[in-house]
Amino acid sequence: MAIDTTTQTSPAADTAAPGIPRLSTRDKLVLFVLCAAQFMVALDFSVLNVALPDLGRDLGMSTSALQWAVTAFALPSGGFLLLFGRVGDLFGRRRLFLAGLALFGAASLLSTLAWDPASFLAGRALQGLGAAAIVPTGMSLLTTTFPEGPARDRALGISGTLLSLGFTIGMVAGGTLTDTFGWRSTMALLTLFALIVLPLAPGLLPESRTPDRPRLDVPGAVTVTTGLLSLIYALSTAADHGFGRADVIAALAAGLLLLTAFVLVESRSAAPLVSLPMLRRRTVAWGNIGGLVTFSMMSTIVFVLTLYLQEILGLSAFETGLVFGFQGLLSVVAGTFAPKVIGRLGARRTLVASLAGQGALTASLLLLNAHGWSVWLATAAVALASMCHLGAIISYGVTVTSGVPDAEQGLATGLVTSTQQVGITVGIPLLGVLATTSGDLLSGVHTVIALDTAIVLGAALLTGLGLRRSRA
Repeated sequence: MAIDTTTQTSPAADTAAPGIPRLSTRDKLVLFVLCAAQFMVALDFSVLNVALPDLGRDLGMSTSALQWAVTAFALPSGGFLLLFGRVGDLFGRRRLFLAGLALFGAASLLSTLAWDPASFLAGRALQGLGAAAIVPTGMSLLTTTFPEGPARDRALGISGTLLSLGFTIGMVAGGTLTDTFGWRSTMALLTLFALIVLPLAPGLLPESRTPDRPRLDVPGAVTVTTGLLSLIYALSTAADHGFGRADVIAALAAGLLLLTAFVLVESRSAAPLVSLPMLRRRTVAWGNIGGLVTFSMMSTIVFVLTLYLQEILGLSAFETGLVFGFQGLLSVVAGTFAPKVIGRLGARRTLVASLAGQGALTASLLLLNAHGWSVWLATAAVALASMCHLGAIISYGVTVTSGVPDAEQGLATGLVTSTQQVGITVGIPLLGVLATTSGDLLSGVHTVIALDTAIVLGAALLTGLGLRRSRA
């Protein structure tokens, strides 16, 4: 179903809400299940990072091979998001969500019990496949369960808070668990989460699908999935080995060609995987651009600050995790107030203001140096920037999904979650590598911070202009 709604506006996106309603007990339980699943996936992005050296020694993986512990998860989780979002629309979001939870739990158990590199990487790849089913269907279930307006804004606020908090807690928990119980405990934690959520979900979540079940766009599914897989592989590999390798160049070229072919396929398909009229909505296009920038640039800052704190200031992994722990605490605060801010200012203005705040606070990190007091500047700046970052996460999700019919929520939320995954994946390869390849690490960190700031502030300006034309 393709409809042109470029001139439509959404109350949630543009006007003040009369108040944030109370959620019923059942609504709270549904929100708990959906948010716990999203939190579990977010935790998976970071909980293993500080455990990689121990994992490598235990399983006999070389330092260069350790990148595959991350890439094996990122490839399927990013590559299959759009496809699984559409499959959920057609055949049942609840059904695919439960299947994803079961697969994620079983894969986490396999990773916990891994006896060699091959079994571990197989578990990580299956985790990524489960996450690709959980994330878009979970977001679709959330946006179709809670009606557009204050109730949905509040639900998205809680979901966005836990998404950011999961990434931060993963960094702290990963170091603590690894030091105490070993690296396998990080994967066991994910298994435990799945065992808690999976029994609760069937009795609480309603089934949700499109009323008319068109055929699946197979050519579109093949081109977008292989294109995203190629692109994510190229960027993930380039983060460790640079862009000069033949396989990186070939994968990057193949990814761009396949995604171009995907656009051509969709323009001719009777039942497209992605509705091109939807992409012509300014709220969808500019909202996703804002989301892509806020995710990619914040992940880059976290990466370079981790290097800075450990390599220049000499902090331990646990102390570094504590620095980012403040980031998580203020994210909770931001998640509490973001729906109220959106209700007062509208999602579009909140998105632009949040991007501007994130960029301005990132700029303050240019004052970092090799002196010990800089740790306090880093702690305060990244924590406050993360409040703005979370405001951008929530407001771009509201902006993109507002005004979209329930039948197309899977497509819209598939774009939202694809933007998240691609943003987390591309930031570090594109900018973070400038810090690791610089002869002077501090100079490299400053270069990355300056470019990061310019990109975020530029995105705030362009997004503001684009969304302003949309309102007009």
